[in-house]
Amino acid sequence: MLKVLGSFFAGVIVVALVGWQMMPKMMFSEIESPYGFEETIARIQHNVEDNPELKAKGWALVGLRNVAKAVQNDGGNVLPAMMVEICSTKYSAPILKDDDLRILSILMPCKISVYKKQDGKVYIGTMNAGLMGMMFGPLVSEVMGEVAKDQQRFLVFDPKLPAPQMILPKAGPAGGAGGGGGGC
Repeated sequence: MLKVLGSFFAGVIVVALVGWQMMPKMMFSEIESPYGFEETIARIQHNVEDNPELKAKGWALVGLRNVAKAVQNDGGNVLPAMMVEICSTKYSAPILKDDDLRILSILMPCKISVYKKQDGKVYIGTMNAGLMGMMFGPLVSEVMGEVAKDQQRFLVFDPKLPAPQMILPKAGPAGGAGGGGGGC
């Protein structure tokens, strides 16, 4: 009996350690972009803005943040990193209407990170919205599952299309975050 219990607990520990090691790879995704830094950002932005199906689902650009700027302004030498912020009030509304789920507003808007690495290549980082949603019950799981499907469409690049211009955020209210569109 002791041998069985010992084996069981050893198995639980091994599974927990493997899960702990794999969790970051499951929660976040990184892909190499076939384009340069600004073109990658512009293509993501135009995938959102120019897709009638995504527009019908309420998706809009709400911000573009230079997350490396503060470090650079402080004298640090870091490679470029920008956040493309995208939101759909169709998806955010059910979560924001529920007081118990409102804390999940920290996940809004949907963010896609575009950054360079020391290897000189450009990468796109995303959060696994579908997996994240599963942790918070059926409503959030359903909503985030749809967000995850749409998020994949933000990242489909057609090499036949010419490089679009980057969409710069509209000036926000004083003290605002510099976002553009309809907010979240």
